[in-house]
Amino acid sequence: MEPLTYLFFPFFLLGCFSPLTLSRTTRHTPKTTLLDVVSSLRNAHNAVASPHYHPLQQQQEPSPLSSFAVQLHSRASIQKPSHNDYKSLTLSRLERDSVRVRALQTRLDLALNRVSNSDLLPAESRPEFEANALQGPIVSGTSQGSGEYFLRVGIGKPASQAYVVLDTGSDVSWIQCEPCSECYQQSDPIFSPLSSSSYSPIHCDTPQCKSLDLSECRNGTCLYEVSYGDGSYTVGEFATETVTLGASAVSGVAIGCGHNNEGLFVGAAGLLGLGGGKLSFPAQVNATSFSYCLVDRDSDAVSTLEFDSPMPRNAVTAPLLRNPELDTFYYLGLKGISVGGETLPVPESSFAVDATGGGGIIVDSGTAVTRLRSEVYDALRDAFVRGAQGLPKANSVSLFDTCYDLSSRNTVEVPTVSFHFPEGRELPLPAKNYLIPVDSVGTFCFAFAATTSSLSIIGNVQQQGTRVGFDIGNSLVGFSANSC
Repeated sequence: MEPLTYLFFPFFLLGCFSPLTLSRTTRHTPKTTLLDVVSSLRNAHNAVASPHYHPLQQQQEPSPLSSFAVQLHSRASIQKPSHNDYKSLTLSRLERDSVRVRALQTRLDLALNRVSNSDLLPAESRPEFEANALQGPIVSGTSQGSGEYFLRVGIGKPASQAYVVLDTGSDVSWIQCEPCSECYQQSDPIFSPLSSSSYSPIHCDTPQCKSLDLSECRNGTCLYEVSYGDGSYTVGEFATETVTLGASAVSGVAIGCGHNNEGLFVGAAGLLGLGGGKLSFPAQVNATSFSYCLVDRDSDAVSTLEFDSPMPRNAVTAPLLRNPELDTFYYLGLKGISVGGETLPVPESSFAVDATGGGGIIVDSGTAVTRLRSEVYDALRDAFVRGAQGLPKANSVSLFDTCYDLSSRNTVEVPTVSFHFPEGRELPLPAKNYLIPVDSVGTFCFAFAATTSSLSIIGNVQQQGTRVGFDIGNSLVGFSANSC
């Protein structure tokens, strides 16, 4: 697994394409977009400088659940940086991102092949079960080599404050709990169920326990295990607890109280599952919609995660689709992609879920870099390279095979990349969401990557600066630029 953190997309009505279809010129969107090189490098420098910590604000009295929101933070704004230079940070971030992508792909493969979640771990290393307006802030996870965004939430009554990862790619919410059989290092004190008057273990015969992919009954209490496919896992007691987001408290939320936890969660106390399954947080609070806006991954700015708030009027909307084989992921109805006003000559089926449940493209807050099927990525990259012939090239960096030396430039014009949705809707991406710095001296890379999997993913680098809304009731995803 890996939670983490975002979205952006422009799309025009393209119709169906075959691999041999000639590209066509779209209208209304400028063919080029300006990249502010100096501003991007300044943010890169700040990401490895001393962060500006957000002081914990005094908690307000909980209010009844209605429309609510909570702040989102980048990890860089709440943890001391562990990297001395930006290239080291970038490489660590990309390595972690690749693990995240493999975990999502594994999750889908397991669902399609009807394999238990427990088979993600070898038998000898599988952990043993232990006997024992809602709104908040989102922060970026750069300083620890991840693209995760954090929420500050309260757990229990009285509320114990903790940072948890925002994750649209999983359902079960959980936190590390005392007593710890095995716990990784986190920024906050580990939660003690004994300190909360609202903590209540879940019985084995409840719908919540039966909805878990993997559970066990011990002395009438439901125990859970969630494994993420990258070696990360959490095991413990399934319980209901009060969760406080901003000024709003929600009682009776089913969460995992993890006594045995391992993996790449790096500093977070746990995870808030925002997926489409029955146990996700939106489903448990009966939210008809939620949205988030991801600030720049190198910024200490704060944005929000909001529930039951209206879709902004300027939102570019696309169909929100579901895979009958896996209800967790949020699939997007994507028609095509254009570069510099020219639509890519790839079939629309490249973005669709096939009859077996494979393929399709999902929106994921935890994946950083957008992954596209190899044939789509190759067409996208080649079109961008043709449109950026005047830029001096640089060596490839990690999974980025298209890089440029912009050290002598203040600004550059680059081809506009847009996502196209049904009914002629188009979302052009800002240049900073697809040509990003990978060091502090001026090397910028085209921030898309190929995947050998049939599953494509729109990552949070492309989502930055855009409010991404999930209208669950009307099956729509909305993208609202500059709405953080």
